[in-house]
Amino acid sequence: QVQLVESGGGLVQPGGSLRLSCAASGRILDINAMGWYRQAPGKERELVATITRGGSTNYADSVKGRFTISRDNAKNIVFLQMNSLKPEDTAVYYCHADKVGYRFQRVGDYWGQGTQVTVSS
Repeated sequence: QVQLVESGGGLVQPGGSLRLSCAASGRILDINAMGWYRQAPGKERELVATITRGGSTNYADSVKGRFTISRDNAKNIVFLQMNSLKPEDTAVYYCHADKVGYRFQRVGDYWGQGTQVTVSS
C-alpha cells in the first residue's frame, strides 16, 4: 500500500506563486510515474503534469512555461512549482502515482486527498 499526502495549497493573488508537495509513504517500490491532477468546480479532473523516476516530464498545454514538476526520489517527494498563477488555475490539486507490478506495468492508481489552490484578488 502507498499513501500520498499533499501540502502547500492556499490562497494566492493572480501572478503569484505556490509550491505544492506530495509525500509518498508505504511500499514505494510499487509506484513509478507520479504527477499532479486538478479538478475545478463543475469540471472533470484533468492532468497537470507527470514525471517518471528518471525525470521525464509532461505538462498540460495550459500550464507549460508556468508550472514545473520535480521529484526527489531519495525523499519520496514530488513537487509542483506554480508560477504566474491565473484565476483559472483555481482547483483542488491531487497527487497521483502509477501503481505498478512486474516490469513496471501500470496496474492501478494511487491518489492523495487533494489540496485547495485558490487564485483570486
